[in-house]
Order: sequence, then C-alpha cells, then structure tokens
Amino acid sequence: MTHEREITEPVDLCRPDGRLNPAAVGWSRRPLHRANLRGWGRAKRWEYWGVVTPTHIVGLVASSLDYAGVHSVYLLDRRNGVERTTEAVVPFARGTVLPPVSGAGEVRARGGGLAVHVDQGPDGSTIRATAPGVEVDLVAPLPPGHESLGVVVPWSTRRFQYTLKDVGRPVRGTLRVDGTAFPVDTGESFAVLDHGRGKWPYSARWNWAAGSGPGRAVQLGGVWTDGTGSTENAVFVDRRLHKIGADLTWRYDRADWLRPWRITGDRVDVTFHPFHERVARTNLGVLAGETHQCFGHFSGWAATDDGERVDLDGLVGWAEEARNRW
Repeated sequence: MTHEREITEPVDLCRPDGRLNPAAVGWSRRPLHRANLRGWGRAKRWEYWGVVTPTHIVGLVASSLDYAGVHSVYLLDRRNGVERTTEAVVPFARGTVLPPVSGAGEVRARGGGLAVHVDQGPDGSTIRATAPGVEVDLVAPLPPGHESLGVVVPWSTRRFQYTLKDVGRPVRGTLRVDGTAFPVDTGESFAVLDHGRGKWPYSARWNWAAGSGPGRAVQLGGVWTDGTGSTENAVFVDRRLHKIGADLTWRYDRADWLRPWRITGDRVDVTFHPFHERVARTNLGVLAGETHQCFGHFSGWAATDDGERVDLDGLVGWAEEARNRW
C-alpha cells in the first residue's frame, strides 16, 4: 500500500489567501479537488485528451498559462507515420474556458484555425475539435465504478500542482481527415485525460507514460514529483486503481528516442518500445518548451496493492520527456 493519504471527500485546492490547502495534499480515485486558484502569472491550467485508435492517434490541448493560451490539435496516421499539427498561441488566453473541477462543465479553446470543445458531465465527455483537414467528434463514456488518479504535488505552499490522469477511458465516434471518415469503435480504441491545475515554477521538467489495453492500464510519472512525497503512479485492473507511492527511475537515450525506455521501481518493471516520435517545440522568448512524446507498446509488469503482478505486455500508449520555461 502507498504511504500517501487518500482523499475521499471534495476539497478546495487553495486556501483563501491563494496558498496550497494542506487538506488537499493526497490522492483520490475520482475528481474531488476544486482548483480555486488565485493570483496571476504563475497559474497553469490545461486539458489534454489523447486518443488511440487502430488507425490514428489524436492529441488535443486547451491550456491557459495566464499570459498566453497554448492550444493544439495533433493527428498521427499510424498506417504511414504522417503527422498533422495545428497550434495556436492566444495572448492572455482570451476566450479559453477551463472549469475548476475535472469532469464538470465545458472546456473551450479557439485560435489559429483550430477549435476545441469538450462538454463534461457525470456520464462522460463529448469531445469535439476542428483544424484544417481534421474533424474530431467523439464520446468518452464514464462507466460505473471507473476510477482515475488525482494527485496533489506540493513543492511549497506557493508552488503546487493538482493533476488528474484518467487512463483507459472507452471512446467512440468519428475522425474525419480530408473528408474521409474513420470510425472510432469502443473496444478497439481508448482515451486518456490529463487535467492539470496549479502554480508552477518557471522552469520545469517531467516524464509521463500512459498505456491501455483490455482490462488493464498503467499511469507512470517521474522527475517533477521526485522528493515531494507524492507520485502519479498507478496500475488499473478492470477500472480499479492500485496506487503506487514510490518514485521511479527512468532510463532512455536522448540521442535516440526510439530506443526502448526502461521505467523501474518498487512494484514497477516496465519496458516501453516506441514506434513513432513526436517532437513539439515552442520558443517565444519568455515561453519556451520542448517535448519528445514517443508512441509505442509496453511490456513488463506492475504490482497491485496485494502484490499481484499485472502483465502489461501489449499495452499501447506513450512515454514522454517535457522541458518547459513558462
């Protein structure tokens, strides 16, 4: 069992003065934190939806960094490796809507020829996005008993992050690429939500991996949580979360991102085998970042709360390194 405290009731992320609420520090099995962020300049808010289908991988971002909204629509054709990326930087995140509680309310972002609109409710989320040549029209139902991982990472009372990773969501609908429709069928496809709200230091680096398959999913993080007493690590079996509290060791070749990655630690021994590398770079002076997100397959295992090793062979997903000045 993890040493971290499980949160079981709704809680505000911040105290009235804007500092971290000590009662919010811990982890949860469903969205319970309200991101009542106050102050301007260091607050970061985002929604990332990643969708994997047999033919495509989709990445949708709506975000506010206070002084800018950074949005994107990404599409990878798995059959030929062709990428399409549309990005927008909107001054002061004008028109961006990001609700304080995950799974409740609307997410909206628009600019630079793209639009993202997510309508969230207790039964699931409707995900729509448009970009040149790309239309996304999906539903991600929320099955009864489905669990997600919410974690507060406390660097200090002034710098902290609430992250919710919802891995292995069923998804259905349609992708349309240059007028050609590609059905997205439940059972063959899955969605991942990364919901983030917090106040970050100017310079940050993280690792993130997520993979899903029938009846199993894994969520792993590193670097940014190290030494805080919190982690974003878990394995899911039949939608039930098993929290992993130990920091993990990540090994990969920054000169060759497509070589296998190793992620190891207490209750985790995973190898990630990439088949495609996505590189995203931003350099606007004060705002800069570089992300290497590799898509691929997992092998290895992660252990449940009672010590059972869950076979992760064949799970599909991604592993990434991100470095930001923001």
